Amino acid sequence: MTQTQAIATRTVRTSQHTLLRFLARRAVTSVILLFGILLVTFSLTVIVPGDPVRAALGEGASSNPATVAAFREKYGLDQPVWIRFFRYVGNLFQGDLGTSMTTGRPVVDDLAKAVPATGEIAFYAIIVSLAVAIVLGTLAAYRRGKVTDQVVRVVTLIGLSIPTFWMAILTYQLFFMNLHWVSGSGRISPTITPPPRITGFYTIDFLLNGDSVGFFDATSHLALPVLVLSLFTIATLTRFVRTSVLEVLDMDYARAARAKGLSGRRVVIGYVLRGAALPILTLVGIAFGSLLSGTVLVEAVFAWPGLGTYAYNASKNLDLLAVTGVGLVVGVIYLIINLVVDVLYGVLDPRVRLS
Repeated sequence: MTQTQAIATRTVRTSQHTLLRFLARRAVTSVILLFGILLVTFSLTVIVPGDPVRAALGEGASSNPATVAAFREKYGLDQPVWIRFFRYVGNLFQGDLGTSMTTGRPVVDDLAKAVPATGEIAFYAIIVSLAVAIVLGTLAAYRRGKVTDQVVRVVTLIGLSIPTFWMAILTYQLFFMNLHWVSGSGRISPTITPPPRITGFYTIDFLLNGDSVGFFDATSHLALPVLVLSLFTIATLTRFVRTSVLEVLDMDYARAARAKGLSGRRVVIGYVLRGAALPILTLVGIAFGSLLSGTVLVEAVFAWPGLGTYAYNASKNLDLLAVTGVGLVVGVIYLIINLVVDVLYGVLDPRVRLS
């Protein structure tokens, strides 16, 4: 092995060790944050006003002391708060989030149905939003100050200004009630049998099972929720992409590439978008987390049985274990997204690993 090869090998190994240390630090930080999320979520369910026993049993049953005592004992509400917390943590390590007071089913089972439902619309919404935002934002930046830029900026401003729930109602009335172009509510039609669970995403599961009828039906039900969620996200991402691309276009290496006579498309794809990728990646992670945790109104309009609907019903009925489970899931989602973004940062930019 020559000296040059030996130096190159040591450099690669050093880079790999640096990346592993970077990932280890992020993993440890995520575990600490997860415990903090669990502690805060559990504490909020303790201090929340209202009586969960009365909310679950109703006025009649809650007036019977024996029924109330049995209910409190069943759900551990007769124990001190610190005992309830450590018991909850112990059960959590066994994959047990308790039993929902509202549905009577294990919270894990309820979340296993709700999370994929929300994840499906959020996944397609972020894919559509990112694709459209990159095109519009890059076009607006490249034609800075021209008519195209002004039109894109006005359109994104309108998209940011329109309330999501109002857009959901409008699209439902127009495309389903009036035009009958797409299906209106739920994940699939009542005449369609849900596919065998593989991923939890109906469109993917129907495809994997070779059911084209079910796939098109599920896609039809997805169209409006994805459209509504995408509009606001497209507006947000487009403005950010435009700003990030403008910053890169003003850098020396981008100017040098244009001065060499390279085509605008090659400069944008080969230089500008690569340079603007890191800040865009951060906002995409935040936007995806927001889509997963903020779909309550959209799910309510389209009767979508997702995490937002489950969280709303749990909060309305003071279902403490269900609320804690939702808070934990949302926290884990954000931690995973942030961890993935951090890892991609470390892979794409070696300076992040050393910071």
